[in-house]
Amino acid sequence: MYTHEVFNQSPVIDQLNLYSIDPILKHIAGKQDISWAEGRLSAYGEKLGQQEWIRRGKHANQYIPQFFPTNEKGFRVDEIVFHPAYHDLMALATEYQVHSLPYTTERPHAHIVRFLLNFLDNQNEAGTNCPLTMTFAAVPPLQKYFVQAEEWIPKILNSVYDPANKPYFEKEGLTIGMAMTEKQGGSDVRANTTQAQLEDSNGDGEIYALTGHKWFCSAPMCDAFLTLAQTETGLSCFLMPRWKPDGTKNTFRIQRLKDKLGNKSNASSELEMDKAFAWLLGPAGRGVATIIEMVALTRYDCMIGSSSLMRRGLTEVLQHIKHRSVFGKKLIDQPLMRNVVADLCLELEAAVFMTYRAAQCLDEASEKAQQLLRIITPIGKYWITKRAIPFLGEAMECLGGNGYIEDNILPRLYREAPVNAIWEGSGNVQCLDLMRVLKKNPQLFQVLQADLQASKGMVERYDRYVDAFLKNMDQYTSSEFYARTFMTQLALWVQASMMIRFGSLEKASLFCESRLSQHSSYQFGMLRNEPVVDQILAEYMF
Repeated sequence: MYTHEVFNQSPVIDQLNLYSIDPILKHIAGKQDISWAEGRLSAYGEKLGQQEWIRRGKHANQYIPQFFPTNEKGFRVDEIVFHPAYHDLMALATEYQVHSLPYTTERPHAHIVRFLLNFLDNQNEAGTNCPLTMTFAAVPPLQKYFVQAEEWIPKILNSVYDPANKPYFEKEGLTIGMAMTEKQGGSDVRANTTQAQLEDSNGDGEIYALTGHKWFCSAPMCDAFLTLAQTETGLSCFLMPRWKPDGTKNTFRIQRLKDKLGNKSNASSELEMDKAFAWLLGPAGRGVATIIEMVALTRYDCMIGSSSLMRRGLTEVLQHIKHRSVFGKKLIDQPLMRNVVADLCLELEAAVFMTYRAAQCLDEASEKAQQLLRIITPIGKYWITKRAIPFLGEAMECLGGNGYIEDNILPRLYREAPVNAIWEGSGNVQCLDLMRVLKKNPQLFQVLQADLQASKGMVERYDRYVDAFLKNMDQYTSSEFYARTFMTQLALWVQASMMIRFGSLEKASLFCESRLSQHSSYQFGMLRNEPVVDQILAEYMF
């Protein structure tokens, strides 16, 4: 029945190049020579903005993975079946080397390019990024400690995605997962009870049998998993393959898949290990030290993931306010809406520039850069992942009822956001990690302070904030009780510095005024400089 005409609705996003519409990404690309990657970035942005790929992202979450412990004859297979869209998205990201680029090219600024590719990838479908991130992050410890790295690494870095459930030596491409958390310990992995018994030691490395459980195993259809277990000398790190070198299934069993708030396309599971075959990575008893480099990279990717979720939500907002009229005017012309949306743009820009600084450090080989990365990563992981949640809530509110219904992508983005704050150490873990590392290596704070000092002398509000922070710093670091206060103020300092260094002085000043002053609020839409708001919206509208 045709009872009415549909009008005053924003069109569905289609044929949008997510790279070319993004002023921050193009600004970052222009700050160093990555001309060799411009074509790749534009092509990936164009693909992910097409309706057929947007629809794949929706289907991968709508038709969630199904677990089949046995086949039709009762033989144990531990098979997880995904919607074909999930495999299409994994194959596309693998083709564009989201999982591998810095390890496969000697061209300059490869980590920055990979950051931009990953930023685009997460906007379409973030669940697939879990195995991509773990595969990317596993490479350094495998290169450093795995005796059979020459066999595994080329397949891990291959641009071919192979989802088949078969032995690793029969496949062209491999993915790596993680199985760390146990029921009784959570983030406290030293409380793990899984036991590792030495079985053999030969040219293939030290082989152990693992017995125990894992409460969370991320992406259980990966080809191998970094895991932690107790040896006679303490907690140790292992690589546990899904198939053993003799071609038989390894003796761990998936118990069930987790029913999660979000991250629906990505399978997360519980598993039991019954003398499962595993190779020791690094020295026995030094499991945390061995895996810490992987953990640092996955935390860095949480920064990318949360920033890109924010960007995708902002894109929906910009599309909506450009076309929707309320009270006789387009939303883009409503002063209060302009204030809110410009504030969202500022929040996103600060998150992206902070992540960009971490990517720069990854590209630099100097000790100073690595020290800076060590301190920026927990700060960014803590702050950006937390800010994504209210950001996306505000984005939904900008669209009203249309933003709240499941036909829209915003509810999926909103449910996805908390996983980045929880996975790889929740907010308290990041705070305590920062406090511990600064107490152990106080020179790291001097490295950070020296890096941020470059932004002084340009924005008065910033200078006053820094002086007050340093004056009162001792009271914030005197007890763990104040760790979140310290971390929050430090995060705002870092973001403000990056806004001054990488962005425009006008936007940096507005950010400092709205975040660092006495009238600061975590509410969006309280900016006080209308001309700069106009400038921001002129840059971001597409």
